[in-house]
Amino acid sequence: MDATPTTTVLDVFLNATLSNQTTADNGNYSTAPASTVPGNGTAGGTQAAGDGLSWDDATWILTSSFIIFTMQSGFGLLECGNVSSKNEVNIMVKNAVDVVFGGLTYWMFGFGITFGMAAGTNAFCGVGDWFLDSDDENMGVVFAKFIFQLSFATTSTTIVSGAMAERTKLNSYIVFSMLNTVVYIFPAHWIWAPNGFLYTMGVIDVAGTGAVHLCGAACGLVATLLLKPRIGRFDDEDGGAPEMSSPTNVLLGTFMLWWGWLGFNCGSTYGIQGGKWKLAARSAVSTMLGSLGGGLVGVTYSYATKKGQFNVGDIVNGILGGLVSVTAICAIASPFGGLVIGSFGGLAADLGVPLLNYLKIDDPVGAVPVHGFAAIWGMLAVGLFALNDSLEGFSFGRKGLLYGGGPYLLGVQLIAVVVIILWGAGVSFVLLKLIDVTMGLRMSEEEEELGADICEHEIDQNDDPYEEIQRYLTICDAHENKMADENKMAVENKIAEENKMADESNVEDAEDDGKGTGRDLPAAGGSRRVFAIARSLFKADKTDHPHKPNGIVASTDLNDPINFDKNWILRRAIKKKITEDI
Repeated sequence: MDATPTTTVLDVFLNATLSNQTTADNGNYSTAPASTVPGNGTAGGTQAAGDGLSWDDATWILTSSFIIFTMQSGFGLLECGNVSSKNEVNIMVKNAVDVVFGGLTYWMFGFGITFGMAAGTNAFCGVGDWFLDSDDENMGVVFAKFIFQLSFATTSTTIVSGAMAERTKLNSYIVFSMLNTVVYIFPAHWIWAPNGFLYTMGVIDVAGTGAVHLCGAACGLVATLLLKPRIGRFDDEDGGAPEMSSPTNVLLGTFMLWWGWLGFNCGSTYGIQGGKWKLAARSAVSTMLGSLGGGLVGVTYSYATKKGQFNVGDIVNGILGGLVSVTAICAIASPFGGLVIGSFGGLAADLGVPLLNYLKIDDPVGAVPVHGFAAIWGMLAVGLFALNDSLEGFSFGRKGLLYGGGPYLLGVQLIAVVVIILWGAGVSFVLLKLIDVTMGLRMSEEEEELGADICEHEIDQNDDPYEEIQRYLTICDAHENKMADENKMAVENKIAEENKMADESNVEDAEDDGKGTGRDLPAAGGSRRVFAIARSLFKADKTDHPHKPNGIVASTDLNDPINFDKNWILRRAIKKKITEDI
């Protein structure tokens, strides 16, 4: 169904307040609503997005989709290389979960809300195409478009996984990956659907700087604020930033993302018919030069701030920040424009990391600076550097302020930035808070110390099981001592408030009750899966030997790993080590 071209209230407002110039002053500058400009590649002009594609266009889109899908591997390698070795398997699993569950909900309703054109479709959301299917005549176009957009949707969620790394429960993250589709699909409709309200205003986001990266970063920022920093993250004066577990994986992941980004940006011409193949070639050039500019800044920034050292994180963030920032304008940027935009995008990403550390916001992989700060700059850069596209109408007949296009385009780009941030942050806060209240987002302290790999997947990264069990026992002892101290303090406060003196035996009982019984360990909870240690390290079944501190009978909660008979486990560990040594 074709959308009826209309001029929105915001169109009228911006035309009156921002343009303030004549057509003669601006050459080909246009103030017509974007919905009246035919042939825009990002959403097919006034047709439903994807209509009118030929088989060679569909081939181009499908090929680009397959390349984009490899970005999941890149994200996974980059993230697992940034986190500690005890969580690297877990972060890879979360990248797989993004595709499995996020892809499922995108097929169920995400594609329909983004691009559905059935009765009831409006400027806020699409309608139709639930549980997507197609007839024989249209399935080539429909399915090619779906696969391409699916890769965008899952990428947006993957951005958030990095910000939540090393302290998020997997079952809660699975639920989030399904629900996060809701966060992405509405901005995608506003920007790319022919009747989306930002599209009709003339917002330009060729390949998703705003819809994908900025939206994902806003969600990631909310997630890391709700989760709070990892244990010990900001205990030291230098921020306590842990070293990368594998800088090699970080760099390898960067190369895979670099490759995938070419499919991301060049594929967003949505075909190769007419002048689109030329725009695809321009996208490739601006994308590469943007990444080169960001990488150059990353190298320079590291050398200047790290006393002549070349920090892997700074270099990678510079490259990725450059790629993010040039994504919105890739098809309508000059090579020099791409280089400048990418350079400032890389600088925004690199400067954003110490800013978050100063604010004590724990973002383990730098997702917010790279995908957020660089994306804000990239969206605004369109209003400055955009070329007028006379081939396919990607620029809606407008051009950037630096090319004499006036401030209108910069104004609508700014509106898009504000709207996307408010939407992404607001909706993700509601979803994450609901998950936190019902299921809990964060792992227990013991699980976080032990690592998600062994607690969630029964995978031990330590070659020495004796050393691993000693680490577990140390964590248990530290937790028991902490609970005993807190319990003792609570008892003393109660005595002071009631102005009574408790006898010595009551105080001693209170101290004992805080050790290992499970009754005073609400922070630990009964859901910890440290039984995985016994199964994976010692190939043992769950023990029925509860820990009995100071002769006190243990609680009936045998599922609390604190209640393990620690001497029994230690004997098993020692026996296993002796056997291995023999």
